[in-house]
Amino acid sequence: MPMNYVKTAMLLAFLTAIFVAMGAAIGGQTGMVIAFVVALAMNLFSLWNSDTMVLKTFGAREVDERSAPEYYGMVRDLARRAELPMPRVYIMDNPQPNAFATGRSPARSAVAATTGLLDALPPEELAGVIAHELAHIKNRDTLTMTVAASIGGAISMLAQYLQFGALFGGHNNDRGGIGMIGAILAMLIAPFAAMLVQMAISRSREYQADRMGALICGNPLWLSASLARIEKGVQRIENEDAEHAPAMAHMFIINPLNGQGMDNLFSTHPNTQNRIAALEKLAQELERNGVSLPGGSSSGRAPSQTVTRGGRGPWG
Repeated sequence: MPMNYVKTAMLLAFLTAIFVAMGAAIGGQTGMVIAFVVALAMNLFSLWNSDTMVLKTFGAREVDERSAPEYYGMVRDLARRAELPMPRVYIMDNPQPNAFATGRSPARSAVAATTGLLDALPPEELAGVIAHELAHIKNRDTLTMTVAASIGGAISMLAQYLQFGALFGGHNNDRGGIGMIGAILAMLIAPFAAMLVQMAISRSREYQADRMGALICGNPLWLSASLARIEKGVQRIENEDAEHAPAMAHMFIINPLNGQGMDNLFSTHPNTQNRIAALEKLAQELERNGVSLPGGSSSGRAPSQTVTRGGRGPWG
């Protein structure tokens, strides 16, 4: 979708400007030039390799049809229904139920789910989650998501450096920087501005992915039930990897940091109840238009019916 490429270009420009401004706060004009060169290199890296970086950040391991036949088979079946190339399939050894998609294009995409998700969800709800992530891939949201995650994370790290330097007197005017006040402003405003960009992108695309994912899996109620179950799990179980990389929180289907997103300026995700209400409304619309929903409710069966409960879990 051309619009997603435009969004990505605008995002890169804005986050690059923040990064360059923070370089100026550290080292004046010299620091600004260095930051600009670094930002260009980061942009190229994030466009081509950020998916690998994100997967490594969360300790994701790739699986295939032999190591995880049921989980892999479900992804394959739903990718076929979505008319997408088969994505790479990953599992994160994490007790919190959650999932995300990454990759710069459908041809280079990946779906990752936690062991907590695979343990907690029945097959039809798992299908709803996977379909949601495939919708992100189909909409090419993952390009913007991975770029935002990688550069946003770099800005946060630079802000921490500024904070450390300010605490120990590392910034002074005679070195060509903008002084203590500029450093304090940079370490406060820059991460906040980067966060606002990610939030604005995240909230709108989640509603779109919910709707498309519901159509891919065949029943909006499967996805709505999974969202409710995941939110409860997120509230109870901390995701330590996400806590260490908060700039990447917007990639998950439910905010892994607190699971209580609100529809306001400071939320990376729409309110879960609002998402559920939208999906229930979609189910009613489909039924009014004569569309028969498989299972009729969240107790129906998923497109791949081989996922079993108990034992070692649905990943084999």
